[in-house]
Amino acid sequence: MLMFTEKDFEVFTIEGLDPRMAEIRAKIQPKFQELDDYFAEKLGEELGTEFFVHIAQHRRRTVYPPENTWSALSQKKRGYKMEAHFQLGIWEDYLFMWLSLIDNPKNEKEIAQAFLDNQELFEQLDDDFYLSIDHTQPMIERLQDADLEKHLTRFRDVKKGEFQIGRIIKKEDALLNDSEKARGYMLKTYQELVPLYQLAIELQQ
Repeated sequence: MLMFTEKDFEVFTIEGLDPRMAEIRAKIQPKFQELDDYFAEKLGEELGTEFFVHIAQHRRRTVYPPENTWSALSQKKRGYKMEAHFQLGIWEDYLFMWLSLIDNPKNEKEIAQAFLDNQELFEQLDDDFYLSIDHTQPMIERLQDADLEKHLTRFRDVKKGEFQIGRIIKKEDALLNDSEKARGYMLKTYQELVPLYQLAIELQQ
């Protein structure tokens, strides 16, 4: 069973687009594929649908190497950013497992309002959940410390507003030494996000 290790995070210290991408393809993407195939199967069974795996290729980059990389689970076979999706990704300091709504997804205003109207769904989440309101930056905020209403209002009212929620695993976390336990933690994260995912996806059908 493949799992990320502390050494994997070192890919972001490699200088140059081509050398860094070569290492991402060799070391990171096979782990995305194996883990996402597993999550797609488990979540597909739970939701009675089919999920497709998308792995970021960073093809538009011509000079600067990516500062993070990710994969996505979506019910769409082509593209994934137009609808709510699950992301598994890696920054230099941590792994992330998000329910992701980025890049002007379909019916984002309605989704943001539905989230505002159903804040009890957020209250049911564990204490170790985080928010990200800009997928291009590594800064995140603990859900329990965040002004959720402010972030959701921004997501609704600002054209470039984004909303991601989930959990992280820091690179030095001992959890990564136990592949099975780490994979279970990742899957449980997505499962806890299913009520929010379903609320969003129903508004996008």
